[in-house]
Amino acid sequence: MAMIELRLFLTVFIASTSLNLFSQVDQNLVDQFASSYASKHNVSLSEVKEILSAATYQPSIVEKMDRPAEKKLYWNQYRNIFLTQERIDAGIEFVTKHQYVLEQVSEQTGVPQEIIAAIIGVETYFGRIKGNYRVLDALYTLSFAYPRRAKYFQSELEEYISLTKKENLNIYDLKGSYAGAIGYCQFMPSSYRAYAVSFDEGSRDLVHSPEDAIASVANYLKVHRWKRGVPIASQANVSEGAEPHAQNSPKANNIVAHYVEKGYRPNSNWHPQTSVALMQFESENTNEYWFGTENFYVITRYNHSPLYALAVFQLAQEIKAATP
Repeated sequence: MAMIELRLFLTVFIASTSLNLFSQVDQNLVDQFASSYASKHNVSLSEVKEILSAATYQPSIVEKMDRPAEKKLYWNQYRNIFLTQERIDAGIEFVTKHQYVLEQVSEQTGVPQEIIAAIIGVETYFGRIKGNYRVLDALYTLSFAYPRRAKYFQSELEEYISLTKKENLNIYDLKGSYAGAIGYCQFMPSSYRAYAVSFDEGSRDLVHSPEDAIASVANYLKVHRWKRGVPIASQANVSEGAEPHAQNSPKANNIVAHYVEKGYRPNSNWHPQTSVALMQFESENTNEYWFGTENFYVITRYNHSPLYALAVFQLAQEIKAATP
């Protein structure tokens, strides 16, 4: 009798779980989106519905979005992820292989070659790790089964449909991150449409073309006010008796002279009037202090973490030092 009851319970549980998985997608939102997109972009409703019907709800994506944040990474731990010798070697290979394109793009935009390469290196290991989720599935799942940020992802889904039409990309096969980021640069669809450029004036292909990716990373930084010739970062020498400093904002709201008076001096020979931020980076055994200029802040427009920007800077320096 107990075995029969157990089997009945498992049958009901599995059935209810399956129904629950399907019910995660809000079909009303799907229908509203389809009608809105068709009307706004002057395409047939049936075409939009056909696209959406080909999408698959992926519960693992919601799980990743809801996963509790991992323990705080110290700077030395974060650095060890992105500044391995293997990644540096891959960066040297990437820069050597695409030297002509990097030189041309850097000359046009003012963004150093090594910074362009390092961003691609941190984002996707120079194109080796671009994501394994269908972008359509990711954006569909987060648009209609993730209420907390549904509006944002519906906007990105709208951008994605329009993007694939304009750039002649396969809307059904394109893969990216679980959040819907695409290609070498890991641009969300809205950023792809806004900042992607073609190196050779053809279509903008950030999935297969490292040349377009190089041009697009540089364009993104240029649009966000990269300043040609301005330095990026310098570690600070801390004097005995320096005033305590725990701020970690990358916004360059003061000048070097302001911090020199407080006991912090850049290792580099920067002009006292250079606009900078002073940031503290915690490691397990000690703290490091770094100055970041307006260009350091621009890198944080790509990813808002100062840890990210410092990793990009240091990877760039390693690549530059080892590249003929």
